[in-house]
Amino acid sequence: MKIEVPEKVQMIIRALQEHGYDAYAVGGCVRDSLLRRSPADWDITTSARPMEVKSIFRRTVDTGLQHGTVTVLVEKEGFEVTTYRIDGEYEDSRHPKEVIFTGNLEEDLKRRDFTINAMAYNDKTGLVDVFGGIRDLEGKIVRCVGNPEERFTEDALRILRAVRFSAQLGFSIEGDTAHWAKKLAPTLRRISAERIQTELVKLLVSAHPECLRTAWELGITQIVLPEFDEMMATEQKNPHHFGSVGEHTLKALAYTEADKVQRLAVLFHDMGKPLMKTTDQNGIDHFHGHPKVSAELAGKILRRLRFDNDTIRKVTELVYWHECPWECTPKSIRKVLSKMTPELFPVLLKIRRADVMAQSDYCREEKLGRLAESLRLYEEILEKEECISVKMLAVSGKDLIAAGMKPGKEIGETLNGFLELVLEEPEKNTKEYLLSRIK
Repeated sequence: MKIEVPEKVQMIIRALQEHGYDAYAVGGCVRDSLLRRSPADWDITTSARPMEVKSIFRRTVDTGLQHGTVTVLVEKEGFEVTTYRIDGEYEDSRHPKEVIFTGNLEEDLKRRDFTINAMAYNDKTGLVDVFGGIRDLEGKIVRCVGNPEERFTEDALRILRAVRFSAQLGFSIEGDTAHWAKKLAPTLRRISAERIQTELVKLLVSAHPECLRTAWELGITQIVLPEFDEMMATEQKNPHHFGSVGEHTLKALAYTEADKVQRLAVLFHDMGKPLMKTTDQNGIDHFHGHPKVSAELAGKILRRLRFDNDTIRKVTELVYWHECPWECTPKSIRKVLSKMTPELFPVLLKIRRADVMAQSDYCREEKLGRLAESLRLYEEILEKEECISVKMLAVSGKDLIAAGMKPGKEIGETLNGFLELVLEEPEKNTKEYLLSRIK
C-alpha cells in the first residue's frame, strides 16, 4: 500500500536509514493519508536515540529530549523525530514515571492510543499495521490499542480524544472502548483545563459537532462541562421549540459554520435557560432573560477552560445578543450597532439563523425574513457610512472645547447626546448642525 510522503519527510527518513537506523512516518499523518485527507503535520519515529538524531542533522531543536523528541528543521519547516519508546507506569493519568527507549517499532506502536493512530510507513518497508488500523479505518471505528482500561488509565485525555476522533472522522466508538471511556470518565478531573479546551474545540469545529451528544452519553460532559448536562435535562414546552435545551443546541451546532467562535457561541447561547425556566398557567415554558444569564455563564466557563480574552469577548457578546431583540428598521439596527462590536453583527445573524433552524417550524419563515432584512439594513448602513459611534460623529471633544465648553464630564455627556440624536436621524451628523445644538 503506497502513501505519498512529502519530499522533506522522505529526506529525513532516508538520512536516518543511511546511518543505519529505522525510520517511519507515524500516527495521524499515516491515518489521514490512507483516508485521502491532507495531514496537518508529519511525525517521524526512529530507532535512533535523540543525540544520534542531532548528530545526523545540521539544524535541530531540543523539543523534548527526555521523551525522545527532537525537531529537525528542513529549510524553515520543523518535523518532530521521536525515538521508539516504552512508557513506564503512569501516576497521574497523564505522565509516565519513566520513558524507556527501545529499538523495537512494535513496542512503540503498542503504547499509542487508537489503532488508527498506531500505523507507520516508509517506502522501503511499506505500511506497518500491527494492531488492525486498516481494519478499523475500513470499518469506521475508533478502537483502543490493546486494553482500553490501560490506555485510558495512562492518559485520561484519551477518553475525550476518542469522541473527538469520532466527530472528526464520522466514526463510531468500539463497544469495549466506549465502556471503559464511560467507566473512567471521572478521571478527566485530573486533566488540565488547557488540554480539555484543545480537545473540546477540535470536537466542536469538526464535521460532526453533534457528537457532543456522545460525550454526554459517556459521562464526559458531566466532568468537563456539567452545565451541558443541565441543558439536556431541561425540556422546552413552547411552540417555538421541541425537545430539550441540549437537543436544540446539538441541532443548532450542525447548522453553524466550522468556526471556533461561532460554534462556541451556539454551544453557550441557551446555557442560561435551565436557570431561567418558568411555566405559565397554560403549561407553556418561558425563559425570560436567558441571553444575559447565558452570556455570564459563557464567560465563567470559558475562563474556567482557560480560553483567551479575545475569544471570551466575542463569544459572550454573541450570546448576549443572540435573540436579536430589535425591529427591522434602519434606526433600530443603528442603535444595536452602537451598543455592540459592529464587525460581529453578520456573525450574530449566522448564530441566530442556526438557532432558528434548530427550532420548530413555528414562524420560521418570518424569523428568517427578519434576519435577511437585518443583514440588508446593516450593509446599507455601512455603505452610507452612517454614524454608529461617538468616534464617527462630525464633531469631537476638541471641537466642543473650541466652541467654549469646559473640559470635563459634560463633554462626554454632550457627545453621547449627539450620538443618540444622529442614530435617530443620521442626516444631522454635520459639524454645523451639531455645534448649533450646544447650549
